[in-house]
Amino acid sequence: MTTQDEYKTARQIIDFALSKKARDVVLMDLRSISNVADYFICCHGDSDVQVKAISDAIETGMKANGVRLWHKEGVDFFNWVLLDFVNIVVHVFREETRTFYGLERLWGDAKTESFGEDD
Repeated sequence: MTTQDEYKTARQIIDFALSKKARDVVLMDLRSISNVADYFICCHGDSDVQVKAISDAIETGMKANGVRLWHKEGVDFFNWVLLDFVNIVVHVFREETRTFYGLERLWGDAKTESFGEDD
């Protein structure tokens, strides 16, 4: 997959998240600072039900687009769901969990792009 294809895939994931009213969606470009993944996507929902809906929409939508989910964690409590698409890792949080772990601060050197309902 080319860098342009990965960015396009990341944008599709963001669109699926926004379709379920994900809040404060951030795309973090890790390519120049780490080899953990090329992109992290962080967002949050206001309830466990919304976190589940966001993560389910992403998983279902990407499967329909032919993108395989390699690993999923956090579906027991829906405070922090991690969806690993290998080069793109998605973190869907409850707001308080997102604030506590502060991934955006931990990866503060990453270039970021923010998305909202109007994008």
